[in-house]
Amino acid sequence: MLRYIIRRTLLMIPVVFIISMIVFFIIQLPPGDFVSNYAYQMEQEGESLNMDEMDRIRDSLGLDDPWYVQYGKWMWGIITEGDFGYSFSYNRPVTDVIEQHMGMTLVVSIASLLFTYLVSIPIGIYSALKQYSISDYVFTSIGFLGMATPNFLLAIILMYLSFVYFGDPMLGLQSQEFVDAPWSVAKVMDMLKHLVIPIVVIGTANTCELIRVMRGQMLDEMNRPNVLTARAKGLSEGRILRKYPTRAALNPIISTIGWSLTAIFTGSTITAIVLNLPTQGPVMHKALLGQDMYLAGTWLFFMAICTVIGTLISDILLAWLDPRIRMERKGA
Repeated sequence: MLRYIIRRTLLMIPVVFIISMIVFFIIQLPPGDFVSNYAYQMEQEGESLNMDEMDRIRDSLGLDDPWYVQYGKWMWGIITEGDFGYSFSYNRPVTDVIEQHMGMTLVVSIASLLFTYLVSIPIGIYSALKQYSISDYVFTSIGFLGMATPNFLLAIILMYLSFVYFGDPMLGLQSQEFVDAPWSVAKVMDMLKHLVIPIVVIGTANTCELIRVMRGQMLDEMNRPNVLTARAKGLSEGRILRKYPTRAALNPIISTIGWSLTAIFTGSTITAIVLNLPTQGPVMHKALLGQDMYLAGTWLFFMAICTVIGTLISDILLAWLDPRIRMERKGA
């Protein structure tokens, strides 16, 4: 297992760099660049830049170089100095912009991920055990409704209900009086209160989908020969459930961790804009619209790292859960 982890970790390095190169190239495919976007914004405000001024700005920012030269300089700065470049939109180093929003992004994303798995797995198991019962039909209906409802629409509905019943739409992650206040128990409690709507909105679609997957897998595994043999030997239903069908049914759930990490980060962008959340989603949206290539490239580079790390975690957990996978790897 250790050799497998080391081998996979080493393979991750070229994969991440290849992805980052492709991403950097795609970011620059749309016509224009940051300077042309900046000139357009100034035009909207009644000011203007002539071509000579725009060329001077491009030269000072290194935007006249071919994309692969820009990528090489950016990547060399990351490797040698940990310098991810300069954000043109925010007029600050990229690391400063990301650090400012990363804390809240991680809080929302990890909480949404925990909500997704802690809710979907027990409900999926319960629905399978109570197949065709009233509760199974209720959870099935909620699941289909949750998968069909767009996140932004659910966010608006929950904000409206919160305003009607509590007098507060719960925008952002802090009440106004706590935004600039030092951290305290009251501020933490206020943040937890504001986290309810984002977690439910971001986690609902994935949760409903995984409930369906878990239920289907459990129904398939509960009639396997090994389960029937265990029953014939007189093992208790609880032990049989834990040892055989549940462990096997978790395989497709665990395998989704790789894309779930990035899906929650990127899928929360529209929700973050609607709920006015101080997370990376709106920052990334602004960077892509303004062709702020180093900020957008760094964030997508981070997404690539999350994907390969998530996939590695999924593979390790699958090998731990399923002895058949361990046997295959030992044979390999």
